Amino acid sequence: MPSHRKRWHGMAKGLLLGCLFTGFLLLLYSHAIAPSQASMANAPEPTHCSSPPTSPANVSKGSCRPKTDIVFMKTHKTASSTLLNILFRFGQKHNLKFAFPSGYNDFHYPAFFKRSLVHNYQPGDCFNIICNHMRFRYPEVRGLVAPDAAFITVLRDPAHLFESSFHYFGMVVPFTWRLTGRNKLAAFLQDPHRYYDPSGFNAHYLRNLLFFDLGYDSGLDPRSPQVAEHIREVEQRFHLVMLQEYFDESLVLLKDLLCWELEDILYFKLNARRASAVPQLSGELYRRATAWNQLDALLYRHFNASFWRKVEAFGRQRMAREVASLRRENERMRSICIDGEHAVDAKDIEKPSLQPWQAMGAKTILGYNLKKHISHQYEQLCRKMVTPEIQYMTELGVNLWVTKLWWYVRKLLQI
Repeated sequence: MPSHRKRWHGMAKGLLLGCLFTGFLLLLYSHAIAPSQASMANAPEPTHCSSPPTSPANVSKGSCRPKTDIVFMKTHKTASSTLLNILFRFGQKHNLKFAFPSGYNDFHYPAFFKRSLVHNYQPGDCFNIICNHMRFRYPEVRGLVAPDAAFITVLRDPAHLFESSFHYFGMVVPFTWRLTGRNKLAAFLQDPHRYYDPSGFNAHYLRNLLFFDLGYDSGLDPRSPQVAEHIREVEQRFHLVMLQEYFDESLVLLKDLLCWELEDILYFKLNARRASAVPQLSGELYRRATAWNQLDALLYRHFNASFWRKVEAFGRQRMAREVASLRRENERMRSICIDGEHAVDAKDIEKPSLQPWQAMGAKTILGYNLKKHISHQYEQLCRKMVTPEIQYMTELGVNLWVTKLWWYVRKLLQI
């Protein structure tokens, strides 16, 4: 018992020191950028960007032209890191202009998105791709891209999303620290209101996270007419709402929407947890988790129905053929690129450049080792397909000094 108490005391001390140090860094950072943001605030913001970036001339395809102007509203714990990698590769391949944050790998989440958070933004600037985590604010995002930009996002079954978020973010949500026993998720769902504090630090991670990410009030009464209004708004603004549970089908619809090629949507699953770290939700826990995230459940139910209407319009048989082609090509790339042809635990990843970001207090996120001898034809593609978000953003020239300092602090404090 004393050793167990000592371990938790050490973790708590490390977490406190890390938070204090990071807070100090963020204070310095906000002080450093305040003058530039204040000067921008004096000028009225244009509704649309003034000069849309020119699309690459070498990407014509048959009767349609590949779309290069894309807003990806990156939701949490929805396979969004895998889609992010696809967008990074496409943008890099065609020399597109990304709207990236400055210092971080997100746009000051959970604060609402503002154009001034884009690195080196000047009023009227136009971008091809916006894809990092943010709390969505449509007018601010809309003004950064061409009028015909495609807006896409990803949803996930709310009960499973809640479980994933609970275990990934639980360490940074202080009110969960009062939970005891081996199954803290079950204890929480027995009586959520006993623990949940909507005004608590990072509370947004543990209720209606999809609604929150999309920019809405995650504490709304599910019976409020505002809920239906918000769902209709999402439908009007987004050209494609993908489903994590049908990721391959979603990518086929994305390829069709954007007029892309099969090679553009190839992927390896990134930021996935090892199987032993994924608890199974029993029927009762699933029901409780769904009820606790009722706003997300209403959102998901609506877009689950609209998703299958899109599949019907696309053609079921055509969809089956294209999904089969995507899976065959993914397996072929796996055999070419991946050592052992499967993901491995963080401790078994050989190159630091391929280490994914881990949750606080645990290393459950898998990564990959590349084969030692890959033909020159596939060497770069293989490396890019397995490169985690932080490292890929660095390769694209983003200065992530705040994120990297926090990474080093965590490593030093072993948290």
